[in-house]
Amino acid sequence: MIILGIILLVIGLVAGIGILWTIGIILLVIGAVLFLLGSVGRAVGGRRHYW
Repeated sequence: MIILGIILLVIGLVAGIGILWTIGIILLVIGAVLFLLGSVGRAVGGRRHYW
Protein backbone atom coordinates (compact mmCIF):
# COMPACT_ATOMS: atom_id res chain seq x y z
CA MET A 1 0.00 0.00 0.00
CA ILE A 2 2.91 2.31 0.71
CA ILE A 3 4.46 1.63 -2.69
CA LEU A 4 1.12 2.19 -4.43
CA GLY A 5 0.76 5.51 -2.60
CA ILE A 6 4.21 6.62 -3.75
CA ILE A 7 3.48 5.60 -7.34
CA LEU A 8 0.22 7.57 -7.33
CA LEU A 9 1.98 10.59 -5.84
CA VAL A 10 4.57 10.56 -8.61
CA ILE A 11 2.00 10.06 -11.38
CA GLY A 12 -0.20 12.79 -9.94
CA LEU A 13 2.73 15.19 -9.72
CA VAL A 14 4.00 14.49 -13.24
CA ALA A 15 0.57 14.48 -14.91
CA GLY A 16 -0.79 17.35 -12.85
CA ILE A 17 -3.82 15.36 -11.69
CA GLY A 18 -4.80 16.50 -8.22
CA ILE A 19 -7.04 13.56 -7.36
CA LEU A 20 -4.16 11.09 -7.84
CA TRP A 21 -2.01 13.23 -5.56
CA THR A 22 -4.72 13.16 -2.87
CA ILE A 23 -5.34 9.42 -3.16
CA GLY A 24 -1.59 8.80 -3.05
CA ILE A 25 -1.22 10.76 0.19
CA ILE A 26 -4.15 8.90 1.76
CA LEU A 27 -2.75 5.49 0.77
CA LEU A 28 0.70 6.45 2.01
CA VAL A 29 -0.65 7.47 5.42
CA ILE A 30 -2.83 4.37 5.78
CA GLY A 31 0.06 2.13 4.75
CA ALA A 32 2.38 3.80 7.26
CA VAL A 33 -0.16 3.39 10.08
CA LEU A 34 -0.71 -0.29 9.26
CA PHE A 35 3.03 -0.84 9.06
CA LEU A 36 3.59 0.76 12.46
CA LEU A 37 0.76 -1.21 14.07
CA GLY A 38 2.09 -4.46 12.62
CA SER A 39 5.66 -3.74 13.64
CA VAL A 40 4.82 -3.12 17.30
CA GLY A 41 3.10 -6.51 17.51
CA ARG A 42 -0.51 -5.36 17.42
CA ALA A 43 -2.73 -7.62 15.34
CA VAL A 44 -4.07 -5.89 12.22
CA GLY A 45 -7.02 -7.63 10.57
CA GLY A 46 -6.38 -10.81 12.55
CA ARG A 47 -2.71 -10.98 11.51
CA ARG A 48 0.34 -10.21 13.57
CA HIS A 49 2.03 -8.54 10.58
CA TYR A 50 0.16 -6.60 7.98
CA TRP A 51 2.59 -7.43 5.18
